[in-house]
Amino acid sequence: MTMIFRLSIAAVLVVSTVAKAAEPPTYDIVVYGGTSGGIAAAVQAVRMGKRVVVIEPGKHLGGLTSGGLGATDSGNKTVIGGVSREFYQRIKQHYDQPAAWKFQNRREFSGYRPKADAMWTFAPHVAEQVFNAWVREYKIPVHLGQRLDRKGGIVMTKSIPPRIVAMTTESGRTFRGRMFIDATYEGDLMAAVGVTYTVGREPNSKYGETLNGVQKSHPIHGHLFLKSVDPYVIPGNPKSGLLPGIEPPPYPKDGAGDHRVQTYCYRMCMSNVPENRVPFFKPAGYDERQYELLLRNFEAGDLRLPLSIIFMPNGKTDTNNNFAVSTDYIGQNYKYPEASYAERERILKAHRVYQQGLMWTLANHSRVPKVIRDRMKQWGLAKDEFIGTDHWPHQIYVREARRMVGEYVHTENNCRRKRATPQPIGMGSYNMDSHNCMRYVTDKGFVQNEGDIQVSPGGPYPISYRSIVPRKAEVSNLLVPVCISSSHIAYGSIRMEPVFMILGQSAATAAVIAIDSRVAVQNVDYDTLQKRLLQDKQVLAYHGCYYTPAVGIDPKKLPGIVVDDVSGDREGVWKTSRSIAGFVGTSYLHDNNEQKGKRLVRFEVPIKRAGRYEVRVTYAASSNRAVHVPVTIQTAGGPVTVHVNQRKTPPIDKTWISLGTYMFKAGQATITISNRGTTGFVIADAVQLLLKDK
Repeated sequence: MTMIFRLSIAAVLVVSTVAKAAEPPTYDIVVYGGTSGGIAAAVQAVRMGKRVVVIEPGKHLGGLTSGGLGATDSGNKTVIGGVSREFYQRIKQHYDQPAAWKFQNRREFSGYRPKADAMWTFAPHVAEQVFNAWVREYKIPVHLGQRLDRKGGIVMTKSIPPRIVAMTTESGRTFRGRMFIDATYEGDLMAAVGVTYTVGREPNSKYGETLNGVQKSHPIHGHLFLKSVDPYVIPGNPKSGLLPGIEPPPYPKDGAGDHRVQTYCYRMCMSNVPENRVPFFKPAGYDERQYELLLRNFEAGDLRLPLSIIFMPNGKTDTNNNFAVSTDYIGQNYKYPEASYAERERILKAHRVYQQGLMWTLANHSRVPKVIRDRMKQWGLAKDEFIGTDHWPHQIYVREARRMVGEYVHTENNCRRKRATPQPIGMGSYNMDSHNCMRYVTDKGFVQNEGDIQVSPGGPYPISYRSIVPRKAEVSNLLVPVCISSSHIAYGSIRMEPVFMILGQSAATAAVIAIDSRVAVQNVDYDTLQKRLLQDKQVLAYHGCYYTPAVGIDPKKLPGIVVDDVSGDREGVWKTSRSIAGFVGTSYLHDNNEQKGKRLVRFEVPIKRAGRYEVRVTYAASSNRAVHVPVTIQTAGGPVTVHVNQRKTPPIDKTWISLGTYMFKAGQATITISNRGTTGFVIADAVQLLLKDK
């Protein structure tokens, strides 16, 4: 089950006995966390005339933006405004300079567009330079390496509602403030104050969602084992035990909540420039057993390079997880959100050793296919990045940790705009994206990954001010723009660095208004807040109004047996869309007109009664579609392939096209839509079987 926490306010009430003359100065706003969202908040506070301080537990500013995530998960870029957009405009200004292109011709890099106002791909050190420049320009005091004393470092009033007076770090430094902003990825300040929060996945039933909770039977994305890989130490012998990283049964039911959080990794910056690369090395503590699944997966025939290599300027990369066994250290981060600092360091070290060992294994191990080793030979860590940490990122990708349970909880239904969102302070638009949460053994006795989701919300959506403020009875002068009040799956879309900067700016704006109005953050006048946000170029609506997407057809209301694309078994990466009306369910899939012959969707159709069934499929027709899409139907008499012209509007209610009537046995029928031999976009939405023998 999801864990919900509520620390007693009494546990953090401290009465100061220090003489007033010895007290540290009081800032208008104290920002804990020098992440991208924290720096955006500080910049906004200074622009509004307030005295601000940034306290960062680590040694660098910018969080993941300067920690390796150079391939911005931007979604719809038109809704990125304010300080957030200014950051990417400054990135563009850097790369406008010829001197910025040391190892590559600027014209050869597809991410650079001379006439664009912003640039969304960049090297880590460039991002850190932008954040450091902001701090200098606005004379923002920054205290690095200062971790909150989580056990006794909070001073609060005894008033109702209570207020934070000061926070003290482990080093003994105290910072007093009128308003506080928790911009950490972990939510340590909010937790220490006594704010209610949660860790893990809610059940779908809690907020009326479809993508939350455990997802064993509904693998929605491509990061799965495509081959049958034995999970046991001695293959075929369950008594020998499971290989590292595989959880033993029993397993929770699909849709159930649990304590698991989506997995973490380091976003490595690699280089293929010989003079700017450092070879991958075998780390101290290397354990070959950690890579047995990887090696068995290769030996089973999966010869894909298990990395997502996204090019940055100058022959560098942002390297992310991909496929069955990759940089995500599945199942090893469950304790991280609540762990002590010492335990977190142990968890981070384990992740670092695992990932460094993975890279060495891919490049050198004799059981890795030569084709993979040869591909890895061109790569190494970028020599001119992360110089102070042996070229390794200083920030792990904390994809989620604690999430506040505040006055308003943002859910999947807000992302899909099925639920009105009050008091918008910014917009998100990226996919509802969860990486895997668990590795388990299937009923057939093979290993499989669980929890990976990537579903488009169908367009930009607003995020509420009520989602960044705690419950008033708990604290009245704290804002939380990173660990915001949202469900697990909704946070999968919100948790993007541009959005954190948007919410950080909005949080600081609200804090200033609360100070000037002498009210609790929960009582900030929204009209005043909205006016200032718009003045500062925040985007609160899409195309002048709140975006209304096309509405899908409820598959539960259709006759016959209907299987929607969310239940399909995918090979290759498919993208979701809702841009053309008439689809079934929440969206439809398309192949992006890429990797022809390598992408398919299998629809497993449960048939309780043998007989003759009419087979129908649906697709969103358009002029850019493929005209010869193969659909293979496994009938009682064997496979039948029908080709569909997806440029033509489906003839049945402008939704369905009949592929014929066939005999099926009781059990399970398979219908497969492939992009083999096609030119143009291939759509996979839903299949429908109608019994004809009654």
